[in-house]
Amino acid sequence: MYIVTGGAGFIGSNLVRGLNRRGIDDILVVDDLERGDKHLNLNGLRFADYVDYRDFERDLERFAAPKAVLHQGACSDTTERNGRYMLSVNFEYTKKLFAWSERHGAPFLYASSAATYGDGANGFREEPACEWPLNVYGFSKLLFDRWMRPRLAAAKCQVVGLRYFNVYGPQEHHKDRMASVIFKLHGQATRGEPLKIFEGSDKFVRDFVHVDDCVAVNLHFLDNPARRGIFNCGSGAAESFEKLARTTASHYAGAKIEYLPFPADLVGKYQAFTQADLTQLRRQGGYERPFATLEQGIASYVRILKSSGGYYRD
Repeated sequence: MYIVTGGAGFIGSNLVRGLNRRGIDDILVVDDLERGDKHLNLNGLRFADYVDYRDFERDLERFAAPKAVLHQGACSDTTERNGRYMLSVNFEYTKKLFAWSERHGAPFLYASSAATYGDGANGFREEPACEWPLNVYGFSKLLFDRWMRPRLAAAKCQVVGLRYFNVYGPQEHHKDRMASVIFKLHGQATRGEPLKIFEGSDKFVRDFVHVDDCVAVNLHFLDNPARRGIFNCGSGAAESFEKLARTTASHYAGAKIEYLPFPADLVGKYQAFTQADLTQLRRQGGYERPFATLEQGIASYVRILKSSGGYYRD
């Protein structure tokens, strides 16, 4: 059975869909449905069983040997200040899942984050010289990457960590303030409001990557079990929030842009620039497929937002 933790979440539910599109439904979804409306991400998917992540962690050994573990479950709130909680969920739990996967020789693919790079002053390469997280979320992701690095070569299973950059696309409703700017702009446009971005957004430049590309990268590594390591997962292109807002606005008749003052509490804690260095992914990872451009990705996402509210129904 394939294990997808965070399977009711954003990237996780899209991974389940990606497996389904390959004819795979022997899937155990592991997640937390205390927020019940996350079930909408699962409505159109096929899977064998569902279990709460706390029950899964507590009774791990009673589950059958996995075919692969795609570990997307995490606390991804970059404003969370409780370091003890963050490390328990993002570090200790991940170590347990890796150990379980290794005992069974099952591929272990896990979600890391571009937050490990902080402000990116030293670049965005998968190496310690570039890593300086600005918040405890980024630190929790870096901590596992650091713990995993010396174990990669000798691990008895394939291990792949993917450092996701700014991921956007269908099935992110439940993320609230952590949802992509495109999702928020769509809501404003459909309510007839101006599309709101921060002042100076022409200078805030990020690597925006469509969730379908993130799924494709995960499936590529499942198809190539000899490849292992920690890799960036971004488009490799840097685009401004100004361009993102104007590209999104072009899909809504009469949409206008409104600028808001930059929040004081984000000063010094906000990544002004990100751009995935894809050298390792292309060479060591062997991933050759091109990533969607921002224009292509926004057009695809807006179509789904308009037609089905942003959920996949196929």
